[in-house]
Amino acid sequence: QVQLVESGGGLVQAGDSLRLSCAASGRTFSIYTMAWFRQAPGKEREFVAAISPRGGGKSYTDSVKGRFTISRDNAKNTVYLQMNSLKPEDTAVYYCAGHIGARSDYEGAYAYWGQGTQVTVSS
Repeated sequence: QVQLVESGGGLVQAGDSLRLSCAASGRTFSIYTMAWFRQAPGKEREFVAAISPRGGGKSYTDSVKGRFTISRDNAKNTVYLQMNSLKPEDTAVYYCAGHIGARSDYEGAYAYWGQGTQVTVSS
């Protein structure tokens, strides 16, 4: 079992940057594929980015490519989402998720979820 705790959200202006962190409990973090999803008000939760267990493979949704970077530090049991050039449409609650398996953009594939952290981007 893995417990995930996100941090780093906040209120920023368009064009600013934020780095989200997701700290995982347990000694087997390095075997989990990790991902970030987000849910904007009134919308369904959507995939943002995913990273393979050793960090060699990454995938992104088209709307964040070139602006967001997912990374992980297995020694610290932490996955990150560096968000640059933020836009108002990036406003959402951001969730960290993990599972044992291949990278996926399908939220149903992920067994473990954090509680979410709010990101608000003002124009």
